[in-house]
Amino acid sequence: MNAGTHRPTIIEVDAQAIRENIHHEIKRLHQGNDLFAVIKANGYGHGLIEVAHFVVEAGATGFCVAILDEALELRSAGFSQPILILGIVEPQYAQLLADNKISVAVGSLAWLEEATKVLQSDQPLRVHLALDTGMGRIGFQDRDELKPAIDYLQAHSEQLLFEGIFTHFSTADELDDRYFKLQLSRFNEFMSVVPKRPRYVHVANSATSLWHQVCEGNMIRFGIALYGLNPSGEAIPSPYVLKPAMAVSSELVFTKRLKKGRSVGYGATYTAQEDEWIGTVPIGYADGYPRNLQGFHVLVDGQFCEIVGRVCMDQLMIRLPREYAVGSKVVLVGKSGDQEIKMEEVAEAAHTISYEIVCGFSARIPRIYLHNQKS
Repeated sequence: MNAGTHRPTIIEVDAQAIRENIHHEIKRLHQGNDLFAVIKANGYGHGLIEVAHFVVEAGATGFCVAILDEALELRSAGFSQPILILGIVEPQYAQLLADNKISVAVGSLAWLEEATKVLQSDQPLRVHLALDTGMGRIGFQDRDELKPAIDYLQAHSEQLLFEGIFTHFSTADELDDRYFKLQLSRFNEFMSVVPKRPRYVHVANSATSLWHQVCEGNMIRFGIALYGLNPSGEAIPSPYVLKPAMAVSSELVFTKRLKKGRSVGYGATYTAQEDEWIGTVPIGYADGYPRNLQGFHVLVDGQFCEIVGRVCMDQLMIRLPREYAVGSKVVLVGKSGDQEIKMEEVAEAAHTISYEIVCGFSARIPRIYLHNQKS
């Protein structure tokens, strides 16, 4: 998709905010623990390669991604740090993984057996065993499944390097910690059959690292919080101030005096109750701004302006408090004057989570990087 460089809609990414969020978290880590930055999904919409530079500058020692192509892109860009793919990669790519020193999540003995059939070089494949303690996504189900896999790794140590073991907590961002404690107890049961801990033992995502210090791991997977967003939305306060890295803005490209009784948008879902000023903003659901945000607001000149009518594919309309000139700045996420619209607020209005909003902003919106040391 081509970036829309000839329209005023932009995303600004504050590199210093990312650095500060990582600095705060590194200060809380035990000595010798590693922080792997989760930069999958194009750095949660912030930009894969750009964010990779920022997090390394801030002290991250490795990366987590979701798919092989993301890892290969990092290697092609010259990053030599450890990279862990959190999703399942087909075993046919085992040699490609080994050649590029990319670590992979494995959740079955069958995967290991298939991988060894294609491994031919002296470079071993780095393996992180995934444990399903209650997420129900990937991983070994119990100790009886895990033990043969560990034995297999030991028997094939020239081809397979047992580098890590991990699990993922599904409710670490909730106040009720009963299910979290159940998952933790299951993890400890799994670890009872691990004869020697591998280099990396990791259970902490952003939420776990922020609010649960009971886990005896030596690496954290720092994701949504590095972008300055609270994993719980606003349900649990963060132990330190998270600084949002993304701001979204545009400009008014058309304004008009709408007569009382005239309607706006598809389905004519909004009708003016009196004469009023309406402005058009060039961003829509094709850019990742949710279609269902009619009735939410943006900021113009530090004033909240309601979105009227349904959000269109490429445009949306807002009710202005008075006439504003074409070219006036419109803030969809971020600050204007003394007011601010947070990403969490956009997500709540759209009945989703901030993860989906930031990841959903399309490549059509150019990313502009602030406080970039390389610029």
